[in-house]
Amino acid sequence: MKAVFVRGKNKVAVDDISVPNLGDRDVLVKMRACGLCGSDLEKVYGDYGMSSSRLGHEPTGDIINVGKSVKGFSIGDRVFVHHHVSCHACHYCWHGDLTMCNMYQKSNIEPCGLSEQILVPEANVIRGGLVKLPENVTFDEASLIEPLACCIRGLAKCRLQKGDDIAILGAGPAGLMLTILAKLTGAGKIVAFDLNQFRLDFAKEHFGIDTYNVAREKDIIKKMQEITDCRGADTTIVATGNSKAILQSFDLTRKGGNVLLFGVPTEGSRVLCNISKVYSSELSIIPSYASSEIEINQAIRLISSKRIEIGSLITHRFDIANAGEGIECAHRAEDAIKVIITAK
Repeated sequence: MKAVFVRGKNKVAVDDISVPNLGDRDVLVKMRACGLCGSDLEKVYGDYGMSSSRLGHEPTGDIINVGKSVKGFSIGDRVFVHHHVSCHACHYCWHGDLTMCNMYQKSNIEPCGLSEQILVPEANVIRGGLVKLPENVTFDEASLIEPLACCIRGLAKCRLQKGDDIAILGAGPAGLMLTILAKLTGAGKIVAFDLNQFRLDFAKEHFGIDTYNVAREKDIIKKMQEITDCRGADTTIVATGNSKAILQSFDLTRKGGNVLLFGVPTEGSRVLCNISKVYSSELSIIPSYASSEIEINQAIRLISSKRIEIGSLITHRFDIANAGEGIECAHRAEDAIKVIITAK
């Protein structure tokens, strides 16, 4: 079977490898679609700050084999596969910090999400890492479940109120999913900032929000002040790992507001800021990493109930044999929003 691996800086390879051995309590899934995430691109082109270098954590497909002791799943079931699961029994889990659980990073799928066949180990099967899909959710839509779940968790941390004004730095897939969710919660003005004019035009056309190109807009801080009657955004979402954007977020946000750190920063990133201003303005700086099975199931319900429509974010599809081209397309982002990898 084919699987995709990082083979050095800026290099990936599609290798032919053996199908993982199925244990008595494991499940084997035929991958049908898997989205490419900013963290995947960081692993290839940047310096990813987490321990895993596996590519693909947004896979979906159908079950083609189950271990003899597996209960609740059968061959032919259409499923979403979550790569990490929590133990639900440690100090972190008891405090609701499921993504901080030590088991969360240790658990994973084999060999990765960008693989024609995926082994889902027992721990993931029994702890919510394998979820049956409703019949009305397509594989394409299901490949967006994991990033949507991450966005759900991030916004929940901000405790948005109806009518809140929101600034979004980064109009990529995550920024646009956060836009969709913010509109659903009844946000007031939503303003997106980016360097990529294609993505800004896409955001304006599909979601009707105000957009500004940071390369052309001389003073985005002043612009946000004008839009919000001199207050600033109630919540600023940094949907990029760019350190400059993090610094800008502090000035874009009103006193007492929230800054959501959502984008994937490069390993070793540093920012030098006036912490006195952060303190005196009572800014809440809120990081949000990944998602748990709680948000995964919320994302599935949102998609299945048709309360949101996110399939339009998919602009490119590449067969796994051409995954390298797909990763490059997502990295360039010249005319791309969400790129997914498929397998027949």
